[in-house]
Amino acid sequence: MKRSVALLALLAFFLSAFAVTNAHADDPRQGLFINLTTDDTWSASKAIYFAHQRVLQSGHEPVAIWLNVRGIYLADRKRASDVHGPMTESGHSIQDTMRAFIKDGGRVIACAACAQAGGLTPADFIEGVEMGNPDLVLGILFDPNVKTLTW
Repeated sequence: MKRSVALLALLAFFLSAFAVTNAHADDPRQGLFINLTTDDTWSASKAIYFAHQRVLQSGHEPVAIWLNVRGIYLADRKRASDVHGPMTESGHSIQDTMRAFIKDGGRVIACAACAQAGGLTPADFIEGVEMGNPDLVLGILFDPNVKTLTW
């Protein structure tokens, strides 16, 4: 009897987990907010690639990358950057990768406080990068249809 109850409880657990997982599977509006804190171009290129090619191109929206802490340096138009890994062959810089993401509808948001601390102004950023503010960032971050990922 105990074994039957345990099996029924386990089955109920798996069915409820399946129902929760599938509740969002058919919703193309589920967005992604990536908190990108590094200026390491290998990590950043993977984050931007994932956001662009895997999430945005799959129809999810909004897809936003929030550049904060050292991540704000990635959007500096004067900063040279090389891209590591499989993206090396394309010859694109990290800024080129962000431009393509923005062109396709992705959003790149720079932390205003981090930019100020890093000595950057909006004029230093590549075209399309938005200067963040609490309403903009919190509006996306706390949207119930947006998931958050830190890179």
